Amino acid sequence: MKLTTRAIKTFAYAGGWDVRWDDDVPGLGVRVYPSGKRAFVLSYRSGGRKRLMVLGRFGGDLTLDQARDAAREQRVGVRKGLDPLDEKRKAAQGETFDDLIDAYMERHARPHKKTWKTDLGRLERHIPAAWKRRKASSISREDIGRLHGRIGETRPYEANRLIDLLRVMFRLARLWYFVKSDADNPAEGITKFKEHKRKRWVTPEELPRLAQAIDQETNIYVRSAIWLYLLTGLRKTELLAAKRADIDWDRAMLRLTDTKAGEEQEAALSAPALAILQATPAEDKNPYILPGKKRRQHLVNINKPWLRIRKAAGLEDVRLHDLRRTTGSWLTQAGVDLGVIKKALRHANIATTLIYAQLGADPARDAIEAHGQQILAAAGKRGPVEVVGGTDTE
Repeated sequence: MKLTTRAIKTFAYAGGWDVRWDDDVPGLGVRVYPSGKRAFVLSYRSGGRKRLMVLGRFGGDLTLDQARDAAREQRVGVRKGLDPLDEKRKAAQGETFDDLIDAYMERHARPHKKTWKTDLGRLERHIPAAWKRRKASSISREDIGRLHGRIGETRPYEANRLIDLLRVMFRLARLWYFVKSDADNPAEGITKFKEHKRKRWVTPEELPRLAQAIDQETNIYVRSAIWLYLLTGLRKTELLAAKRADIDWDRAMLRLTDTKAGEEQEAALSAPALAILQATPAEDKNPYILPGKKRRQHLVNINKPWLRIRKAAGLEDVRLHDLRRTTGSWLTQAGVDLGVIKKALRHANIATTLIYAQLGADPARDAIEAHGQQILAAAGKRGPVEVVGGTDTE
């Protein structure tokens, strides 16, 4: 029959599974319950299965016209391969923004990002507690914009990084049915704070003060680490995770298994760098070049002593990563070809599978060798860097 509002009001329960179907919209019906309650239902097929979903109560939730519109909208989704009943069930699971954080960490960040701890820390620091209890779909662009502005009052770069993170999370939220598949991304369209590319490096005039501060450190492994950062341009985690077995003494190369690119690479070692590695004592049953406090683990508390070193040198604006930038800057000032520098530092815009497999002359290793000698000369060192001493980490 063609359903009408007047007719629906007169329907009485006729026993069994009592549904009156509409001739106007295929699959739309009114189910009458023994209690006399009436509800709009939609029958459809998905994945070869016959499905029936309740659209809402007649009168209380939906009018007839609204039910027809809802049925037509759901049928469009069915034709696209969606299952409206599954969508509805997922929406009813109470998936909050806190649930989205958990899903992001478990499904995406931990399996695919080396910096997942950074993401987790950023979310824990900045996401308001009230957000975590709300449905992920209720977080609006206005909510995110206000949060971005509040953080940006004191930490604009951090505010921008949070926006980048939320944009990825809400893109994945569509795939994971936390929000509708065609929902707008609330982290899109927010104007970021202006950023200036950092250009800080250690100058030749500053290096003697830094060298003196490094040599005053009581922990031999910290001293070795800072000198190696200056001499090799390695990233922080690349060096900390390096093992003694990764050193190729004959070829003067260091095999890197924990790289930003996620693939194994090699870094050239200068004679000064090799001398430091040779003078850095091995710890029994610890495979790492730079052992830490915990048994068979590598050094992890490098940031704390670095803050101490840079303060002693009067270089409190120099970050640990600026030592890698220092290597690149000094190589550039020495007239080294840009392509060679990219190879020596393994920048992201070169092939991540590039390895240093050449025997004999290697432009990247030659550049690092010259850089190592230059570092020692500027630091006032006439021989290999002295790293012999205690292992106090405080």
